[in-house]
Amino acid sequence: MCGIVGYVGPEQAAPILLDGLRRLEYRGYDSAGLAVRGEGSIDVVRAVGKLRKLEGALRERPLPGRVGIGHTRWATHGRPSEVNAHPHVAGPVVVVHNGIIENHNELRERLVAAGCDVVSDTDTELVAHLVHLALKEEPSLEAAVRKTLSELHGAYAIAVLREDEPERIVVAKSASPLVLGVAEGEAYCASDIPALLPYTRDMIFLEDGEMAVLEAGEVRISTVAGEAVEREPEHIDWSPVMAEKAGFKHFMLKEIFEQPRAIEDTLRGRLDREGGDINGSELGLSDGDAAEVQRVVLLACGTSHHAALAGRYFIEQLAQVPAVVELASEFRGRNAVVGPGDLVVAVSQSGETLDTLVAAKEAKARGAKVLAVANVIGSAIPRMADAVFYTHAGPEIGVASTKCFTAQLVNLLLLALWLGRRKGTLPPEESRRLVEELARIPVLMKDTLQGTRQLVANLARRYLDARDVLFLGRGLSFPMALEGALKLKEISYVHAEGYAAGEMKHGPIALIDSRVPVIVLCPADSSYDRSLSNLEEAKARDARVIAIATEGDERARTASHDLVEVPAVDEVLTPLLTVLPLQLYAYYVADFKGTDVDQPRNLAKTVTVE
Repeated sequence: MCGIVGYVGPEQAAPILLDGLRRLEYRGYDSAGLAVRGEGSIDVVRAVGKLRKLEGALRERPLPGRVGIGHTRWATHGRPSEVNAHPHVAGPVVVVHNGIIENHNELRERLVAAGCDVVSDTDTELVAHLVHLALKEEPSLEAAVRKTLSELHGAYAIAVLREDEPERIVVAKSASPLVLGVAEGEAYCASDIPALLPYTRDMIFLEDGEMAVLEAGEVRISTVAGEAVEREPEHIDWSPVMAEKAGFKHFMLKEIFEQPRAIEDTLRGRLDREGGDINGSELGLSDGDAAEVQRVVLLACGTSHHAALAGRYFIEQLAQVPAVVELASEFRGRNAVVGPGDLVVAVSQSGETLDTLVAAKEAKARGAKVLAVANVIGSAIPRMADAVFYTHAGPEIGVASTKCFTAQLVNLLLLALWLGRRKGTLPPEESRRLVEELARIPVLMKDTLQGTRQLVANLARRYLDARDVLFLGRGLSFPMALEGALKLKEISYVHAEGYAAGEMKHGPIALIDSRVPVIVLCPADSSYDRSLSNLEEAKARDARVIAIATEGDERARTASHDLVEVPAVDEVLTPLLTVLPLQLYAYYVADFKGTDVDQPRNLAKTVTVE
């Protein structure tokens, strides 16, 4: 997500900070800024847009000095603007921050009541004000930061400057990455390794619940509780490109393995585990709005359309509200029947998909209420919508969407749970059970990825020469079959089709022979027996059958040629696990074929044209 860089040493800080931010551009950002300790003060320059805008601002207003911090911002609270860009200032304190402060609403109310002049929409500015207030009681910046951290709930990586301590940066982390670099007479910090590789290969990885004080040639680490930590630097022998990908061969593979973190970030602050409810404060919808919803219409394209198909199931199952899914490109100009009483959910990773944007505008013009589900703060669809429910997947570099897809699934499930509780269709005890299971999903996703990676890679190599692949699923597994087929087509250029398994006898069965691998999603759900029957039908026609099934399923093991197991979860959560081996399969087939995994031919990350 956002990028942090800090420097203390004998060189001019601004060029080093800019270079470090440039090496973090792959993380994605919408604004950038620097803060440098000059003669007697800390000066800040910020700009919206790409780094060239910041560079232009710095030509007009240079920042001399040998201590500084820099930041590229991917908006999570507050749309992209100069006032929301980092660094943020409160009195003599300057802060940059990555992550999400969950209790930002409570902190904002308290700080405003205390007379603080909070000028931005960000959660980061609140951290600056808290440190400033703490300095009235604490003797040093380190102590003030330590006190402030005790008041923060959520994820953060922060770097803090103070005018009265001109040779020092204080940093801390919890659930957001931060790496420290050490060299002769110099110290660095950054949110990722690539920013520091030109300057040092000796790095210290800060752990959650730790903070550090950076001075020229010295790094002192402690826990937030104040206990000293001794940790030797590690020598990093990565190339800059490899470092950007955190050691993964491609961005897509990195993003596949980032999904547990992306889902954890998307869930953070939204689950009321005690009450078995969803904190819907971000939705922008009231309980009264929920009462007025008579139908849900989901608009989307491509991968987002597959998420919407699962969303329809969630909403009808949990909220018992009629739901329909429309391809936005087909909805446009069709004179569709939509209006008051309809909640139109426009699903788009980028928030800029032209077909979805135009379709949502048409629906809004006819009196429907529009809710955007998007990953980019301040993008076009959220701007036009009546309400917005952001995913927090972070920037996705690979064209073929993976982590944004599963984050969309989670947001649509949260919406269904929220509606179900307010419609009275979802009993509190059932909701509480689902909320508890959902909270465990990031761990189960991590286990699934680690546990299936090598097996799926072996299967990809075994069936590498297949010219056609069939994906089958029922219920919630049907949109996952569609998604698995789309991923394989997108990046490996293999012909693949996803079908509702019950439709196999209505045509697709004619395609099946010994040269066609058939991937059947058959987790232990309400469709299990029928799905297994379809699997056996495919096998009887000489297909090589790969089953994606629940751990310990001996029937599926016996019936299939190859078995990939995923942990047992409630039926509504199965897509978050069964789709993972499908993503890996597509990735490894493409990698073994030597195609351009991250930038497949003829495709763009965001479709903003007809």
